[in-house]
Amino acid sequence: MVITVHFHEKPVYLCDDLTPELKEVLRHPDAVFIDEISTPAINSLLHEIKKDNFHAGVITHPNLEKLKKTFFKHFTLIEAAGGIIQNEKKELLFIFRLEKWDLPKGKIENSESPELAAQREIEEETGITGLTIKKKIGETYHTYDAYGKHFLKTTHWFYFTAAGKHNLRPQLEENITLIKWFSTKQIKTVMDDTYNSIKEVIKLYFDTP
Repeated sequence: MVITVHFHEKPVYLCDDLTPELKEVLRHPDAVFIDEISTPAINSLLHEIKKDNFHAGVITHPNLEKLKKTFFKHFTLIEAAGGIIQNEKKELLFIFRLEKWDLPKGKIENSESPELAAQREIEEETGITGLTIKKKIGETYHTYDAYGKHFLKTTHWFYFTAAGKHNLRPQLEENITLIKWFSTKQIKTVMDDTYNSIKEVIKLYFDTP
């Protein structure tokens, strides 16, 4: 199993086994490989990530949960939720935020379940209502720095359907300038201009039974 943590557009893979795909990643001269979960080893990787030529990192340990717990201790953890929405035409909803195609999402508030947080954020950011939750797609992980701290955000992703017509309203205060439905054939337009974490969500959506 592999957990991908996105450092902006640079990936670090946490795994309990080296898959053929990860072995290919490690062929790159600027990839970093770690097979221990000591604090000095992880700090060394976090230092390497800051270099411009850093390609990717791979950390392996037979106990993936222990690896994940140890790695995540180096960050302030944030929980968020969001979703992919499909209409009756089988089109998917995307927002355009900060010059990139994105999916509606946001932080989970106190005492709020991930499912309710995802629905609330979708409604707030797009104006869409009448959502029906179908299933959980999975989680993505990405990091960012703010207020002198290193944050790692876990985002829980859900699949929703939306019936009828909708009065879409971009939440301008969240830097959303456009909302658009895309057919399956048009998804490449999104994939060519979005974040790696969103590409991961789209792949999870199409791969999840």
